[in-house]
Amino acid sequence: MIDITTEIAFRTVELSEPEFEREGLRFATVQSRALDRRGDVSVWIPEAREIGTLLILMHGVYGSHWVWPLKAGVHRTAQALTVAGGISPMVIAMPSDGMARDGSGYLPLGIEDAERWIVEEIPAIARLAAPALRANARIAIAGLSMGGYGALRLGAKYPDRFCAVSAHSAITNIAEFGPFVEGPLDAYLDSAPSEELDPLYWLRLHRDRLPKLRFDCGFDDHLLPGNRALHKALQEEGIAHRFQEFAGGHDWSYWRENVIHTLRFVSEEIKDA
Repeated sequence: MIDITTEIAFRTVELSEPEFEREGLRFATVQSRALDRRGDVSVWIPEAREIGTLLILMHGVYGSHWVWPLKAGVHRTAQALTVAGGISPMVIAMPSDGMARDGSGYLPLGIEDAERWIVEEIPAIARLAAPALRANARIAIAGLSMGGYGALRLGAKYPDRFCAVSAHSAITNIAEFGPFVEGPLDAYLDSAPSEELDPLYWLRLHRDRLPKLRFDCGFDDHLLPGNRALHKALQEEGIAHRFQEFAGGHDWSYWRENVIHTLRFVSEEIKDA
């Protein structure tokens, strides 16, 4: 079990004022040592005296910290499920990706280390924003498209830090970034040894101690072949996972509808632990 520390030294921390917050959403801006610049996080906090689960929910290319709540209304979906008893209370931290290029890939791009930002700093920020979040809270990681790539890669690379991984419409390899970003892929390719950029590398390497894993993709999504290939590779390797295909494409209507699977999956894994 990893304790979520609040002792990471952010030189500056700005939190939104409760007087002006709505629907359980808080906003934070910190001076990130990992990014060597300021970073933003939207945090949804349910009404509960003590909360034992943190979900880090990551966006795709072109987006930022606000897109999950303000394009998908994920906080409203989570609130409705929590009130109905469909999921256990969880804090949802929705960070920016570091804001490099069209998307950082949640990779260490030079001095802008979006990987460390997510893995080390976001849990600490979540506890600063949500004091009800326990220090020993279990942490899940999820995302869409580029955020799905980040969730798969980081969840498998740091299996002792995360309890569950979920991805929607995931980019499954670096080559699939090509149609989304302007310019060559050199910055991504230079960020780590080539095999370490592949989520499957980490899934294979840590196969005996992986977090619980699920991912999904739409029938009309151009990333479906890559998701099917990952599913097939995991089947052949005997790596436990859940893969689902649903109607829809690579768009916000798909993610608004299907983020419910992430919320339920995380809650189920926490209850079963």
